[in-house]
Amino acid sequence: MTIMTTVQAINDALGVKMAEDKSVYLLGEDIGWMGGDFGVTRGLYDEFGGERVRDTPLSEAAIIGAAVGSAMVGMRPVAEIMFADFLTECYDQLVNNAAKMHYMFDGQFRAPIVVRAACGGGFGGGPHHSQQAEGWFMNVPGMVMVAPTNPYDTKGMLIASIEDDNPILFLEHKALYGKKMEVPEGKYTVPLRKAKVAREGKDVTIVTAMKNVYDALAAAEKAAAEDISVEVIDLRTIRPWDRETVLNSIRKTGRAIVVTESPKTGGLAADLSAVISEEAFGDLKAPVARVCGLDTPIPFSLPLEKVILPDENKVLAAIKAQMKG
Repeated sequence: MTIMTTVQAINDALGVKMAEDKSVYLLGEDIGWMGGDFGVTRGLYDEFGGERVRDTPLSEAAIIGAAVGSAMVGMRPVAEIMFADFLTECYDQLVNNAAKMHYMFDGQFRAPIVVRAACGGGFGGGPHHSQQAEGWFMNVPGMVMVAPTNPYDTKGMLIASIEDDNPILFLEHKALYGKKMEVPEGKYTVPLRKAKVAREGKDVTIVTAMKNVYDALAAAEKAAAEDISVEVIDLRTIRPWDRETVLNSIRKTGRAIVVTESPKTGGLAADLSAVISEEAFGDLKAPVARVCGLDTPIPFSLPLEKVILPDENKVLAAIKAQMKG
């Protein structure tokens, strides 16, 4: 075991798979000698060379188009889209090619690609560098979205994603890049499509992912001081999300709060709240609550970002409101 940041855990996962499997290669803007905008691929160009760590033009459509084509002939590309906001530039390649490949060719071809993208706000990055993108892909059959919370899960889930035969959007919240914890050296995997109980409780369930897990845990700690027991579910995979773990928790507590950074309209929070209401209505003691980003573009202003985005105080207020229900 060694202490790693999330950035180091991603780098290590990529190195492990590239050393093990020559079909794995990386492509993206400035990922070569520069090591990527966030330093994630630093050192991999020197270790594996330019054939397997490929700098690309400034064209997200070209990056994902090349990834899909190479995957069809046996490669396992890991593409970096520098900011998740720019997934709009390759949306057609992801939605109409990668996600439909297995279905349209009856399994004769597939697109086992991993698309890494930095997401999330809180840094004054403004409207084009701060968004959460999961809502754009929630209703795309064939897509898998992975959203880890800590370095251990990030490394294990990235290795599992590279080995998976589906197209996977691997979301990395920028606020979590510097998180540190003990991570095993060498290869291990963390299963996809399986949520984790990050904190056990009996009064209310919070369902969330990525940075918001830490907001939920902080709010749960404050609630405990007021004798409110909060269970926190870390989804880890957000499409498809783990219904069994979520619904079992809500049937136990009888109260549900969904926390996501993306806007409330549509997307993950809407899907979670709808399914909870449909399948666990008889167990609920109060309506499902949602704590989400406001329906507005993300501003450059840090004070305005704090108004727009969820935080532990907003989650705590939702917990107290649920307990009155």
